[in-house]
Amino acid sequence: MYSILVCDDDKDIVDAIEIYLSQEGYQIYKAYSGLEALDVIDKHEIHLALMDIMMPDLDGIHTVMRLREKNQTLPIIFLTAKSEDSDKVLGLNIGADDYITKPFNPLELIARTKSALRRYTVLGSLPAADNIYTTGGLVVNDDTKEVTVDGEPVKLTPIEYNMLCFLVKNKGRVFSISEIYEAIWQEPSFGVDNIVAVHIRHIREKIEIDPKNPKYLKVAWGIGYKIERL
Repeated sequence: MYSILVCDDDKDIVDAIEIYLSQEGYQIYKAYSGLEALDVIDKHEIHLALMDIMMPDLDGIHTVMRLREKNQTLPIIFLTAKSEDSDKVLGLNIGADDYITKPFNPLELIARTKSALRRYTVLGSLPAADNIYTTGGLVVNDDTKEVTVDGEPVKLTPIEYNMLCFLVKNKGRVFSISEIYEAIWQEPSFGVDNIVAVHIRHIREKIEIDPKNPKYLKVAWGIGYKIERL
């Protein structure tokens, strides 16, 4: 059984999410502030966190920043208001994997939860199949889920790893933003440019010597992105 942390200072929202996700068989832990959320994560094994941005004591942004100092792999979905567009981008920048806009459709909530958990599971549980992909000094070992650049290990979040692995497996081929999103999130792409662009920037910052002049992860202006053949 997967354990999900739901953190929002609005008790009604937390209770509603608990009802929706409990019906899907998930165990729910509840928190109403960032400090409570960090305490729950310290005490329990959590597989996914749904995190509000605007909260007392410690807001969602700073909660995730502190969490990512210790845990790079826990999937995190922000719960945001429609007026918080800048916070959505900021949330992705500091380590969230996705966001859901409030008020949300219960079916969307369930679908995004399952998608995030599926990516998390795939990252850590695929059997060995001798799948190692290289281009220049970049090596992606899809057996161990390890990435190195010139022999140095690179730490990626689940989203970043899956995106990089997808592109490296298809090096030389340009994919549109929609194609990348649908391949990784396994759902239709609508207004996802910011989501993909932020994760692309994070990957570049981790694998490139000069992210502004990338060697590996290239942009095809007006079309999309590709991993260069080297």
